[in-house]
Amino acid sequence: MQIKDIVKKVKQIEIRTRKKTEASLMGQYHSAFKGQGMTFSEVRPYQFGDEIRRIDWNKTARFREPFVKVMEEERELTMIILVDISSSMDYGTKTQLKREYVAEIAASLGFSAAGNNDKVGLILFADKVYKVVPPGKGRKHILSIISHILTAEYVPAVSKVDKALEYMMGVFKRKSLVFLLSDFEDDYDSKTLRVASKKHQLLGMRVYDEKDNEIPDVGYVLLNDSETGKKIWVNTSSARWRYTFAEAQKQKLRIVEEDFSKSSAELVNVSVGEDYSKLLYNYFQRK
Repeated sequence: MQIKDIVKKVKQIEIRTRKKTEASLMGQYHSAFKGQGMTFSEVRPYQFGDEIRRIDWNKTARFREPFVKVMEEERELTMIILVDISSSMDYGTKTQLKREYVAEIAASLGFSAAGNNDKVGLILFADKVYKVVPPGKGRKHILSIISHILTAEYVPAVSKVDKALEYMMGVFKRKSLVFLLSDFEDDYDSKTLRVASKKHQLLGMRVYDEKDNEIPDVGYVLLNDSETGKKIWVNTSSARWRYTFAEAQKQKLRIVEEDFSKSSAELVNVSVGEDYSKLLYNYFQRK
């Protein structure tokens, strides 16, 4: 895309996602994620009903009347968005490519976090980590994240989710909110998923196109694996071949769902064009 097209696309995404975010997601996000603990705010005179354990005994002794410490929630959190930029994500048969749809989801997540003064970081990966945007705050930072997702060079390589999670855990030690956006078309080490979900709050979002799961009857076609480069002629008119392909995709999904379930992380499946805000709202509500 040309620079003017990128700017236009980013602006369109901002307008669409901010409406969704302000209408429902931001408040639910704030309620769901309570922060990392309590921090000291001020000392004030004791009032009827205050907890005895909050009394500041030093100040009480000095002024010969009871004072209490006021604590407030330490709200600031860090959100990390991991985005798969393998070639299978640069694909779409409906109104959007997966990458454009992922950019919208990331924007909604980012604006939800920014509205609560939380930091947001981005990791772009395929067979390895290709780009890291350190956590930051504010509108300009979120727009930068959207732009990085849209303009990334999508890589013809096998996606390695576990490598991305390992990198994330090595850089971000403090518990963070982690959103992993991928089509999960490739194998990964499920042990890494379990470790990551223990250290961080992890949600996997499987972004798929309807044609990922089933191939229509269009006769003989040359299929090209965009990630491995492997090409093969297939007869899509064969009902048996189409059934085998669809069943293999279902089995792949079952394995991913089982891995997330065993790891105590959550997984949502979202089709390009679907209203993802409802899925995110329900996830925030469950938290």
